[in-house]
Amino acid sequence: MAEISRSELHKLEFPTAVAITNAKHLSSYNWIEAKSPTIVVPGSPALWDPPSRSTRVNKDSGLVYINQNTARHPDFPLEPLFIALYTTQPSFDILSTDVVTDRNNLRKLLAFIGAGDEGDALKPFTFDIEIHKNTALFSRAEASNQEFIRPDEFRGFGHEFEKAYTRNQIDGSTGHHRVISYRFGDMEFIVRHETDGYVGESVKRHRSSIEGNQTDELSSALESLSLASSSSLTNSHGISSRLVVRQEGQTVPLNSTLEIKTRVFRKPISIQEVAPQIWLSQTPKLVRAYHQGGIFQTPQVEDVTQDIQRWQTQNQANLRRLAALIHKILEIVKRCNNRATLRYVCDGDKLVISPLGGRKMLPDHLYLKWEAKPTPPNSA
Repeated sequence: MAEISRSELHKLEFPTAVAITNAKHLSSYNWIEAKSPTIVVPGSPALWDPPSRSTRVNKDSGLVYINQNTARHPDFPLEPLFIALYTTQPSFDILSTDVVTDRNNLRKLLAFIGAGDEGDALKPFTFDIEIHKNTALFSRAEASNQEFIRPDEFRGFGHEFEKAYTRNQIDGSTGHHRVISYRFGDMEFIVRHETDGYVGESVKRHRSSIEGNQTDELSSALESLSLASSSSLTNSHGISSRLVVRQEGQTVPLNSTLEIKTRVFRKPISIQEVAPQIWLSQTPKLVRAYHQGGIFQTPQVEDVTQDIQRWQTQNQANLRRLAALIHKILEIVKRCNNRATLRYVCDGDKLVISPLGGRKMLPDHLYLKWEAKPTPPNSA
């Protein structure tokens, strides 16, 4: 259908300076081990709880998720995002959103614009796009959504470090995902991303099952949730979802979340390397953990808010191209019946956009949310 080569990027530039503004936490959830695909809303990230002394950490091994949402719920990988959103905010107006995406898709587009900035060759990538009522859905597509690290392989210590230096707040959790919103350029985004941890107190555990008849008392943080509305998402209109939803945990504020990076001590981790990832999720805190032969000293939690703001200012050329590139992509997709696949092809160093077939990205009942009229504010 269309191609966008890197050599054309100089023609794309948003007309004004760009920044992420009005970042807000919308919802969150944890995947847990269960017979059926099960999320816990709002769940909780793992609590930063480091050992008091230097600690030897095992190398990563076993099952590792690359894209857990698709691995656990392949029929509709974006469904958990929307179910969590409407569980915590039943009257959310999705019509006000221009793009719904995983952070990973935006990272890949930004890497295409600034390939080589992080020192690594850009690898092929793919994601699917569907536009419904002027809201674009970006669905992440990976060659493999999980991998198994054999005992004789070495892939670093990152996953085992997190197990040793953080404490799960949700039993059986295999990952915490946040759903945030912000404005970038002239568009409103909803972005889902995985969160490594948070700093603060342990969360209070309160449970309630949306799918069953259990009605355990909820904490004050969950009192405002509408169980009836949440239940109707999966049970109305004769639609049944394989996704099981439990209410448990407590919302952790965005300003308490952190990103964890590990590396051998002789290779320092620069802000430039991690800035795109942290900027796209507006994560304010960073842990840079260094090891020698798998032995880690206790690292510090850094507030990198100012560093990321400086990076945003210093990288305006690439960020303005990112805003313009997203507009360009959406224009092309609209000309292709609002459904397309975007691929980065190394041969030719270009993005290729082609028609997308197959099923829609969401179950039918979720599309009804675009038809719902926003609840008017109470008159004084």
